[in-house]
Formats: sequence, C-alpha cells, structure tokens
Amino acid sequence: MSTLPDTETPPRLALARAGVDRAAQHRLDEPWLAAAWSHPSTKVLPISGGEAFVVDTDHGSELVLLPSFEASQTGDRYFLGTDDDGVSYFALAGETLPGRLDGDARPAGLREVGGSLSDRDAGLLVHAVALEHWHRLHSFCSRCGHPTEKAGAGHLRRCTSCAAEHYPRTDPAVIMMITDEQDRCLLGRQALWPEGRWSTLAGFVEPGESIEQAVAREVFEEAGVRVGEVGYVASQPWPFPASLMLGFVGRAEPGGTEITVDGEELAEARWFSREDLRAGIESGEILPPSGISIARHLIERWYGGPVPSTARW
Repeated sequence: MSTLPDTETPPRLALARAGVDRAAQHRLDEPWLAAAWSHPSTKVLPISGGEAFVVDTDHGSELVLLPSFEASQTGDRYFLGTDDDGVSYFALAGETLPGRLDGDARPAGLREVGGSLSDRDAGLLVHAVALEHWHRLHSFCSRCGHPTEKAGAGHLRRCTSCAAEHYPRTDPAVIMMITDEQDRCLLGRQALWPEGRWSTLAGFVEPGESIEQAVAREVFEEAGVRVGEVGYVASQPWPFPASLMLGFVGRAEPGGTEITVDGEELAEARWFSREDLRAGIESGEILPPSGISIARHLIERWYGGPVPSTARW
C-alpha cells in the first residue's frame, strides 16, 4: 500500500466512536453477568428493529437507558461493556420496543441520530444494532440445520445439536475517493438512489482478495477506470446490516480515466472538479451522502472542508 495520502490525525467518524470498554473477558462468566445485571447502577438499552428510544436536547440526542430493575425480564440480553465508573451496559432486544416512555422519548435509528449522539451512546447503539440483526438471522446452525441458542452474553450462538459455535459476522467493504491527474474526483450514482444522489464508489471485498485489490477491481468493474496508487484513510462500522467500511483514496492511472459504467451497480459516473461539485450542490442538482457516512468524510477531505449542503441520507 502506498503512503498516499500523507499521514494525518484519524477522523472522528460518527459511527466509529465509543465510550465504553466492551470487557469481552466477562462474556462467558455467567455469575459475573448475573451480578452485573442486578446491580443498581447498571443501564439497559431496549432495542427493536434497529431502533431505540432517544430524547432530543439542545446538544443533540441521548439514548434512553433504563435501570435493569425497570427493564423487561423477557427478550435477549447482550452485554455491551463497562465504563470508567464501573457502570455495566446491556442491550435488551425484543419484538417491539416497550410501551411509550414518559416525557419526550421517541424511537429512532442510527441513520437519523447517529451523528448527534455522544461518543458513549453512538458506540452503544452501533454495537446493539449489529448484534440484534445478527441474532435475528442466525437462529439455525449452518453446519447441521438445528436450532442455535444465544451464548457468550450475545456474542455467540451455539448449536443445540452439534455444538458448533457461530460468531457475529462482519463483511469488509471498501469505499474510495478516486482522483485523476487534474485532481477531479470520481463519483457515481445508483439507479435506486433518490434523484440527484451522488457518492463515492464502494463494494465488498471478495474471498482471497486484498483490500487494495478490491479497490482497483470495484472501480474498474463499476466505472471502467483503472486505479494505480491506493492509500488507507479510516474505517467505520456500518451495521446496515453488517459491514465494516474501509475508506481509501486512490489515483487513476494516466490514460485509464475514461468512464464506462456497468449499468448494474452504477447508473452513472462522472469526474467532478471542486467547482463542478459546489455548483451542483448549490443548485440542488447534486445531493451528497449522509453526514454519518464515511463517503461524506472522503468527499469533504478532498473538497477541503464541509460541502455547501445540510442534506442527510
């Protein structure tokens, strides 16, 4: 991997923040978990379908966390970790969220409030959403087909027949800001996106493939552009449903910048100068990606600052 770009301070990406130690050493310690659940300082995050209750404040949004004695005793418990004060955090997943809470609490998901949560709350909700989705899809053993049961404080499922252990899956995906010799950036749009939505190119890493190879392959497959130098920028969990987004910058090879979209992943792709992008956004013809996405960070990193838009995905 090249040193492109120069080393810089890692960005504070919205969904890559955390304020809780996951304390994985406790996940198989059932007596410790039982004591932690019953402790009066323990906080519980009810979650269902990727949503939790939040309260809006002047400083952003806050998760509604319940004492364990107020939380339902039914549902799947996932241990999320402990903080510096020794407070333990659990998620409690159910078919629905509990009845409406007092005050101004409302249900919300990561796409809506991920950027306005504190570091602690963002980390808790990302963790809980990812675990909840994985458990919903892994009720049966992929080896023998028998039912599985939750173990490891929510970080493991064990087959009730063959005892095979299954762990939460995370799919690596590359997302890249590609530039050419004129320092124009390559953006594309999918046919299913809202009209005017443009973003950086992205795709999943295939078996037996390095991430650098994935960057070059995806860009060529989707847009017909050949990539030379590749440099890593940052990563961010993206639990929609189970991805880890690995952010890169790359330089198109001289003579390899002609665009030919595949018609499947992308409906259209274009090279943009900074002036082109600014004019398109200001006119409303171009909608940039969400502020919580690593795509937005990559675009603004190339642009040199915030783009002139408050559009959210």
